[in-house]
Amino acid sequence: MFPTFSFWFLLLLIFNFWPKTIAFTLGNQTDHLALLKFKQLITNDPYGILDSWNGKNMLEGTIPSSIGNCQNIQMLDLSKNNLRGVIPPEVFSISSLTIGLFLSQNFLSGSLPDELGHLQNIVTIDVSKNRLSGKIPITVGKCICLEYLILAGNSFNGSIPYSLESLKVLKVLDLSRNQLSGLIPKALQNIPFFEYFNVSFNMLEGEVPTKGVFRNASAFTVIGNNKLCGGILELHLPPCPIKGTKHYNLKLMVGIVSVVSFLFIMLSIPTIYWRRGTIKKPSFDSPIIDQMIKVSYQNLHRATNGFSKSNLIGSGNFGSVYKGTLESIEGFVAIKVLNLTKKGSHKSFIAECNALKHIRHRNLVKILTCCSSTDYKGGEFKALAFEYMRNGNLESWLHPTTEMTDEPRSLNLEQRFNIIIDVASAFCYLHYECEQPVIHCDLKPANVLLNDSLVAQVSDFGLARLVSSAGISLKQSSTIGVMGTVGYAPLEYGMGLEVSIEGDTYSFGILILEMLTGRRPTDEMFKDDHNLHNYVKHSIPNHLFQIVDRSILPIELENNSENGNSCSIDPNVEKYLLSIFRIALSCSVESPKERMNMVDVIRELNIIKSFFPTKVQRRHGALQPQIT
Repeated sequence: MFPTFSFWFLLLLIFNFWPKTIAFTLGNQTDHLALLKFKQLITNDPYGILDSWNGKNMLEGTIPSSIGNCQNIQMLDLSKNNLRGVIPPEVFSISSLTIGLFLSQNFLSGSLPDELGHLQNIVTIDVSKNRLSGKIPITVGKCICLEYLILAGNSFNGSIPYSLESLKVLKVLDLSRNQLSGLIPKALQNIPFFEYFNVSFNMLEGEVPTKGVFRNASAFTVIGNNKLCGGILELHLPPCPIKGTKHYNLKLMVGIVSVVSFLFIMLSIPTIYWRRGTIKKPSFDSPIIDQMIKVSYQNLHRATNGFSKSNLIGSGNFGSVYKGTLESIEGFVAIKVLNLTKKGSHKSFIAECNALKHIRHRNLVKILTCCSSTDYKGGEFKALAFEYMRNGNLESWLHPTTEMTDEPRSLNLEQRFNIIIDVASAFCYLHYECEQPVIHCDLKPANVLLNDSLVAQVSDFGLARLVSSAGISLKQSSTIGVMGTVGYAPLEYGMGLEVSIEGDTYSFGILILEMLTGRRPTDEMFKDDHNLHNYVKHSIPNHLFQIVDRSILPIELENNSENGNSCSIDPNVEKYLLSIFRIALSCSVESPKERMNMVDVIRELNIIKSFFPTKVQRRHGALQPQIT
């Protein structure tokens, strides 16, 4: 029988008013062990009294070796403090540690000792964002129950230990932002439950595996390793050299290339002059035009039945989109016709073509063909054809109108989360994995399309900007006034600051908030300094039920709410929602420098995905995609 709550609260106050150092006698204080056990048994703490008893206590000094005397604790969380010095080996002798060891965001130094392998029953080890160095101990392979290993943001060197293949239940491995070298062990592709792997910004080289977790580009990231090769096509890495290839003399190769180039130029000059004299220069000149199968105005006119209103899908900033069929392309296509009378539409066309020139990703809309011609009246005509998305855009699902569909349709919580991951994957690719980074500048629900399987694809690159090594390329981008859409564009754009990838991150955060609350950022309730970000920030965690979109809650909860009964969200669902909300808030803070980057967003989302509440009752059961 445990003592009364007030007694434990007194013990908690005593602990939190200790000097800001960890006592060396900690290992002998059995009261604290009992308190820790008691805390794990408490499932309802409405006033958050126990929240302060892990991490963020601003503890200083070193971790005492006597902490190894605590042989009954299941979790040790000292993250987000000011701890320094090495991690004593005695920490890894606490055989009772099963839930996790959390030491992230401190100033710990030194190396991880071989005693790490003693934690054979632990599920999570997180020592990220410290000053740790040295090699990752081979003994980590003995932690056979390990599911989450987070070593990011340190200075670990050497190679990735092959012993990691022994971790058969490993789900998440984050080794990013270290100084690791050598090869990516191919054995990692054989781990059966592997869901996310991050080795970005290291010094790895050699071939990227292609099986297991390495089959899905959104499940792993290797950016920032310039000597990697091979892998799946989505990575756009150079092919690996064939073993045994002879090295030719560099001077000889330079000489041959020079001679061939000179002859080619000389032979090309007459051809160029002849073409100039016989061919009229086109009104639009973009490299992507030459790479596509071009279509005539007549074909597009016929494909859309004369651009009839019955085939009109929607209208955007610089044109209208029609549904149609082309003889050269199977199935329906979406044809975007530019309104060339509107200022900036030409630049929008150029921006969209250049942005889509080299990018290929499952979560980005694919351009099929284009048209740069004249219409029947002799006027200039420009259009782009894309894959047609039967399920329309995210806007129509979040805010359906009676004209859109006979039956109400909605996205359940799991489907919305998958869309969030899809969009995040697209922007992680655009910002960090493209040869020339792309800033979208106009992310909003209307620009997120859903295919037959409700997989999200980001569209409308009419405002996109390309980023070169020297900064933003204005020459290849749209320059139309204030970038983005009101409510989704960050505040700094309205103040005339340069567009940035952080601006896209802000729009992504607002998109998540809208998806989870069902409220547009332009809702009438948001005036002056009261906006969607602050609305959510001031409402969680205590008023989560009041702000979440009821259409993603289990049916019985909504019914109770409508009947005036007090109810609460299932603890597992609540934990899940709060985690997503916090990512959205971190992305949409006012200061661009404080926003999360998309690499970290993907990592956090994959961790959240691993504890998705499988027993959540879906509002509408298995959703049938809308066929139009």
